[in-house]
Amino acid sequence: MTQDVHQSGSEDATLAGFRKSIDNIDAALVHMLAERFRITQAVGEYKAKTALPPADPGREKEQIARLRRLAEESELDPEFSEKFLRFIIDEVIRHHEQARDS
Repeated sequence: MTQDVHQSGSEDATLAGFRKSIDNIDAALVHMLAERFRITQAVGEYKAKTALPPADPGREKEQIARLRRLAEESELDPEFSEKFLRFIIDEVIRHHEQARDS
């Protein structure tokens, strides 16, 4: 039996399957970001103890270029990947500044 396209989203098994996959991916992204921020928190504490600056523009530039290349290889919009990484980097720098100032 084929799925009726006029059914509501909650009754559509195909859509529900897609949404379950999206939910699983979102959960994995949250867990990966949490792990990334645990590591960058340790980096921020290390930088504060060793009087290193919170930001490293050279590394940031290298990372953005690297992830843009990966995005292109993965057929993901490199502009989006750069915006996403820049958002993360800005948040990490904010945390590193807090570690330095505390």
